[in-house]
Amino acid sequence: MDEFWLALLVGMLVQTYKGVREYLKARRWNFRRFVETGGMPSSHAASVAALSTLVGLREGVRSPLFGVTLYFSLIVMYDAAGVRRAAGRQAAILNRLIDEHLQHPEAETHRLMELLGHTPFEVFVGALLGVSTALAWSWIR
Repeated sequence: MDEFWLALLVGMLVQTYKGVREYLKARRWNFRRFVETGGMPSSHAASVAALSTLVGLREGVRSPLFGVTLYFSLIVMYDAAGVRRAAGRQAAILNRLIDEHLQHPEAETHRLMELLGHTPFEVFVGALLGVSTALAWSWIR
């Protein structure tokens, strides 16, 4: 069960880092940043990389469980850098079109969320954090 808790902890730590970094930059708290997707580093990549690494260390890299966790980790990371990033770009374009062509009082309240995905580098850094955290966790315990 350590694998689950470590993955959860890593994700929460990365999101906390993003929230605190936003505060230091803007000098005001944006509590949404603690739960929003997107940004540096990817908490999804960090969580799944920590999970896969710890499973690989404990069960062995030839175990079926490691294969399953690695497979789903790669899907999550691909989704973060590919599909969700594309959706975020589309949201930005749609928001810009609404701003330019619609002058309606409700237009501002229904803006689409633009920061959905990650750059490949943000995913890489998240994965690196996850792997290194799992290695440190395994070494400590």
